[in-house]
Amino acid sequence: GRETTAQRAKEDGVDMATSREEFFSSSDVLTIHLPVVPSTHGIVTAADLAMMKSTSILINASRAIIIEEGALVDALRVGRPGKAAVDVYEEEPVLNGDHPLLKMDNVVCTPHLGYVTKEGHETAFGAAFDRLNAYVKGEPEGVINLELLK
Repeated sequence: GRETTAQRAKEDGVDMATSREEFFSSSDVLTIHLPVVPSTHGIVTAADLAMMKSTSILINASRAIIIEEGALVDALRVGRPGKAAVDVYEEEPVLNGDHPLLKMDNVVCTPHLGYVTKEGHETAFGAAFDRLNAYVKGEPEGVINLELLK
């Protein structure tokens, strides 16, 4: 993690792993929630997964690209980690149930819906209807190419 994160954890009395090896080898449940930026592509490697316990569970609700390509499937086949839950895949959408993770007994797979909440939908649909109503009134909002409306 970042130095500021480590400092805040220390101030809050939270113990942190002192190394990457300790982090992966001691995790019982590892849940990934990282943004996709160039520095996070493949940040979790095959070597990291190999350090996990056979009883560990990895949850990826971020993006598949956070884990090195193919590493999770290979790691689960050898049992390190022992189980996983994912709602993201290297190629989306997954069509016809054609993804190796969907065929594994030690994986729970769902569609990428972790961000979906009633409140989130109400906010998004509310904003869409507000913009539609503004357009109908002749007062369009958020239009990038306004000149095309004239």
